Amino acid sequence: MNAPRLQKLPSVDAVAKGLTSVGYIPNRQISTAVFLSDHLTKPILVEGPAGVGKTELAKALASYLDLPLIRMQCYEGLDEGKALYEWKYGKQLLYTQILKDKLGEEMRQADTLEEALVKLDAVDDIFFSERFLEERPLLKALRQPGGAVLLIDEVDKADQEFEAFLLEILSDFQVTIPELGTVSATVPPLVFLTSNSMRDMGDALKRRCLHLHIGYPDPKLERRIVEVRVPGVGERLRRQLVSFVQQIRSMELKKLPSVSETIDWARVLVLLHADNLEPDMVRDTLNVLLKFEEDVEAVSRQVPTFVHEALKDGEAGL
Repeated sequence: MNAPRLQKLPSVDAVAKGLTSVGYIPNRQISTAVFLSDHLTKPILVEGPAGVGKTELAKALASYLDLPLIRMQCYEGLDEGKALYEWKYGKQLLYTQILKDKLGEEMRQADTLEEALVKLDAVDDIFFSERFLEERPLLKALRQPGGAVLLIDEVDKADQEFEAFLLEILSDFQVTIPELGTVSATVPPLVFLTSNSMRDMGDALKRRCLHLHIGYPDPKLERRIVEVRVPGVGERLRRQLVSFVQQIRSMELKKLPSVSETIDWARVLVLLHADNLEPDMVRDTLNVLLKFEEDVEAVSRQVPTFVHEALKDGEAGL
């Protein structure tokens, strides 16, 4: 059981330093949003392309603050039962079998129908008690005594009805369970909702949240990310590979390479003992950066030009 956080995040700079210490390199906008979320007790709606670090931000903050990370993956058809709580029907059924004989004896001892109903009500209270409650992510996050980081991932995949339900929970950080009463968060969780913009989120949810857009990083930030995540890459090669990826992102492709692909490609180049980019090696490994064959074919035609520019950028920084 984690102890409650006694203090809020002290400053934007402290957030940046803390996230960096666990391997997440934020820009100023990200650090500011996290700081404000903590002090205003507001969720952050994080939007942007897949693979730019939306989910990793929540993971990194949980690691930095030493809080449990509670993740809820959204999907079409997600309902309250899967998100909030369910009753353990299997356990209740087993309990019914165990009590069957005892309950029959108790009912036979009842002198009146009213007395029998009272006995049945008592059993009903047992069945809908804590011992049979199955916590799902939302309820689990509310009940963490020391707080938590709640990641509601890809909220844009959930239905609009679920979005409205979610808004109710996040407005007051409490929920009412009819059989048990109201559960309020002792320490409200730090909440991140991520979206890949598959659909527009409702205005009400956007008003409740701080908005943060994480796009593709500039070359300087991306080089820092690679330096931290793949320390085996030398400075020259790091400049070259980031330059190459940045040039790819200037093209019209089905899916542009994200930061996660840049990191994967850097790891591949280390495995291949590369010191500099070479056209043949780049062509052989484009499938790490690109996920569609038509994108691979389009970029392959530009490899000589892009590698030439990347080599110049690699030398320029030394």
